[in-house]
Amino acid sequence: MAGTPLAESSADPAQRLRPICLALPEVTERPSHGAPTWFVRDKRAFVTLWADGHHGNGFPHLWCAAPEGAQQELTAAAPEVFFRPPYVGGRGWIGVRLDVPGLTWAEIAELCDDAYRVIAPARLVAQIGARPHR
Repeated sequence: MAGTPLAESSADPAQRLRPICLALPEVTERPSHGAPTWFVRDKRAFVTLWADGHHGNGFPHLWCAAPEGAQQELTAAAPEVFFRPPYVGGRGWIGVRLDVPGLTWAEIAELCDDAYRVIAPARLVAQIGARPHR
């Protein structure tokens, strides 16, 4: 996919992720369980960044809300990138490794957009318009 590969980016992942998430309507950021987390209307989380790993996963990764069925589809198609995260995996969220060659910030932005659309109310989703054709 097009975009800057994460492996070639020297920026702190939070610095790259922050403008992606904060560009969405009524999103706020605050730490949750010690990790940068983005919320819709300061209430419902949709993305958490574990830059130093978490809960036995010693690699940098995200936890993202995901549309129904996406967790199974993505973990089956690319298990080297996607995994079922602890705690939130039972609700369909996906874990995304950030240390995998070839993964781009454009792909991360798409995953964050999907996560937002799962969590945000319809009125806010309508503000960002239809999902781009992929």
